[in-house]
Amino acid sequence: MTAIETQVQYGSYMTSEQVYMTQEDDWDRDLLLDPAWEKQQRKTFTAWCNSHLRKAGTQIENIEEDFRNGLKLMLLLEVISGERLPKPDKGKMRFHKIANVNKALDFICSKGVKLVSIGAEEIVDGNVKMTLGMIWTIILRFAIQDISVEETSAKEGLLLWCQRKTAPYRNVNVQNFHISWKDGLALCALIHRHRPDLIDYSKLRKDDPMGNLNTAFEVAEKYLDIPKMLDAEDIVNTPKPDEKAIMTYVSCFYHAFAGAEQAETAANRICKVLAVNQENEKLMEEYEKLASELLEWIRRTIPWLENRVAEQTMRAMQQKLEDFRDYRRVHKPPKVQEKCQLEINFNTLQTKLRLSNRPAFMPSEGKMVSDIANAWKGLEQVEKGYEEWLLTEIRRLERLDHLAEKFKQKCSLHESWTSGKVELLSMKDYESASLMEIRALMRKHEAFESDLAAHQDRVEQIAAIAQELNELDYHDAVTINTRCQGICDQWDNLGTLTQKRRDSLERVEKLWETIDQLYLEFAKRAAPFNNWMDGAMEDLQDMFIVHSIEEIQSLITAHDQFKATLPEADKERVATMGIQNEIVKIAQTYGIKLSGVNPYTNLSPQDITDKWDAVKHLVPLRDQMLQEEVARQQSNERLRRQFAAQANIIGPWIQTKMEEISHVSVDIAGSLEEQMSNLKQYEQNIINYKCNIDKLEGDHQLSQESLIFDNKHTNYTMEHVRVGWEQLLTTIARTINEVENQILTRDAKGISQEQLNEFRASFNHFDRKRNGMMDPDDFRACLISMGYDLGEVEFARIMTLVDSNNTGVVTFQAFIDFMTRETAETDTADQVMASFKILASDKTYITVEELRRELPPEQADYCISRMTSYIGSGAPPGALDYISFSSALYGESDL
Repeated sequence: MTAIETQVQYGSYMTSEQVYMTQEDDWDRDLLLDPAWEKQQRKTFTAWCNSHLRKAGTQIENIEEDFRNGLKLMLLLEVISGERLPKPDKGKMRFHKIANVNKALDFICSKGVKLVSIGAEEIVDGNVKMTLGMIWTIILRFAIQDISVEETSAKEGLLLWCQRKTAPYRNVNVQNFHISWKDGLALCALIHRHRPDLIDYSKLRKDDPMGNLNTAFEVAEKYLDIPKMLDAEDIVNTPKPDEKAIMTYVSCFYHAFAGAEQAETAANRICKVLAVNQENEKLMEEYEKLASELLEWIRRTIPWLENRVAEQTMRAMQQKLEDFRDYRRVHKPPKVQEKCQLEINFNTLQTKLRLSNRPAFMPSEGKMVSDIANAWKGLEQVEKGYEEWLLTEIRRLERLDHLAEKFKQKCSLHESWTSGKVELLSMKDYESASLMEIRALMRKHEAFESDLAAHQDRVEQIAAIAQELNELDYHDAVTINTRCQGICDQWDNLGTLTQKRRDSLERVEKLWETIDQLYLEFAKRAAPFNNWMDGAMEDLQDMFIVHSIEEIQSLITAHDQFKATLPEADKERVATMGIQNEIVKIAQTYGIKLSGVNPYTNLSPQDITDKWDAVKHLVPLRDQMLQEEVARQQSNERLRRQFAAQANIIGPWIQTKMEEISHVSVDIAGSLEEQMSNLKQYEQNIINYKCNIDKLEGDHQLSQESLIFDNKHTNYTMEHVRVGWEQLLTTIARTINEVENQILTRDAKGISQEQLNEFRASFNHFDRKRNGMMDPDDFRACLISMGYDLGEVEFARIMTLVDSNNTGVVTFQAFIDFMTRETAETDTADQVMASFKILASDKTYITVEELRRELPPEQADYCISRMTSYIGSGAPPGALDYISFSSALYGESDL
């Protein structure tokens, strides 16, 4: 075998774990021929072997000579492995030496090492290349192979360890095991990182590699029991120091500081656990704060909605309605979002607590999600009743205003008619009247009685309206009652005075005989006709309230019927005026000088004519008023149809989106990320649809401002749409949160997409109602189908896990939690306790100094603020109890 072949084969020896050795660069093979390389390996490997052989009281001087008989080689393997090798042959012949070396090589192979082209004969013959290759194989197997940092091993693990330890140091950049170590700063940094008391790193200079290397070698040998395996001159003067020599020497530092690494690992575990706990506490505080604010808002809002003290005017009540609209449009929607976000935060927090093996979060008393839901339900019940009350009160006030105006109008007409009647009835003019005058007075009084009887109906109407105003709780009922009582008292007085005057006239009537029949007839016909005209004028000026085209059409029909009676009334007018014409004719015929005044009535022909003209003038005005009302009702009808057209689209759209979201949440096609993407798209579509809801709100407001309270063109009210919209927003947010929690669970538990699809398929099969929940019987059937052998006791135990609140159903999230719970790899209180024990050097307490030395400042402060004082003997002042603290992190007893 040539020298070149020997080096190439030497470069190929390996173990199954160190495959990187087969990938060395060409320069590495060439280096095997370099005397400087051989010198470095000789010194380093010799020192490494002696660091172990001295434990057995021996050493080697020449690495290729002292291992030739195999005895020290076997002894070296026994020391570093802690195992006994077969008894060596005692002879000094060549075959004895070969047998001993073979025993050593067989032991190496038994440890999973595959030796390539290294035979006992080459070792016995003192082949330096093969001897060095064998020692490197031993170093790899027993000093480097088991090094592991973040799931890497051997060379990569050792390199990563060096990079992490030296990262904070200036002028140090470890990228390999050759030129990165030439200036000595990397070695000094490793020592200073673990033992800052041994080296003042701030005084080292990059331009003094010899001084740095010698400092590291001397300190390591004196204080760390690491022998000097390298020469500073060889490293500095070699373009590329030998990688194996550097790795061998650096591995000694790794093993020397293994205890510190254990402490660092424990510190990292504790930091991780504390970070989870701090995050969970922050989420708990945020939940408590948000819950308190939401409950306080509900507490303040409910009394406002429960206040049913009606305002006295229509304007004030309409302002209340506007305030309520602002509440629904502006104030409540953000609270709906807060309530939804609160539920999402609560579910996310509980999921994180389960995944980190913490006890479930129990909010403060009265702040459970169910408490908030109940408070919200109470708010909505009061809210619905408040709106109904507002609309009822507005209708009542509208009716009251109409009645009050009508009352005033009738009272004014009646008071105008009664003006002067008491004085007239109280006159005693009949005592000095002539026969004709007495008769005139009698007839005049009869006409008055007829007129009085005709006005009885108006008085009764006034009393009836006053009664209705009282029953509807009119705010100025005192004024109404006072005025009504005055009219009634006056009416009674008029009746008494009328009867009294009649009695007086009847007593003297017998003395008189002649009565002017024509005046009397005029008076009798003119009074009812005048009364009819008064009623007609009253009706033509009567106010009205209608809420539909049908109602206004009914008024138009009645008005048309009234106009149809006008010709007949005109005939009556002509007939009445004919009597007056007859009087004038008789007077002219017989030369009678008329006084111009009818003794039996205050109504003159001119009065009849003027009032008739007034009636004819009011008729077209009434026509105009009714037509304007028709236009208003037609506008209201358009508003109804406009609102209905939108509502009949939006209502089914909301229902369709609810169903689509439900289908997405149970669909097992595609990954959770694809489901999340679909749900986000649905959420965006819903958000984009909000403008339609706002437009419908605007149409609804126009309808209410126009006092439209019913709509026969749709079954959807604004309240239906609002509730549906809020449910849609809540449903999409909850569904997205469920998928987020499934992703969180999947990633934390290590569930594959296929496993998750299998769980979803099983769940969907037994979710018979397709509502995302299984009842206990279906859940039992699902478990049996998946191979569970369930007894009553075991099933009851499982139900307490998946339905801790006794809701009677099993959600998909609870099902997933159960299916992954048993295999979850999570931190436990015992693991955290063991980590603290390492930091405390196996003590049952830990000091503040130890916490600040091993943990980052924020997490050290967190522990110090929450750990209780250690109760026990032998502890220094200020010692802390990490055992109780570890148990408290997981909600366990510290007993």
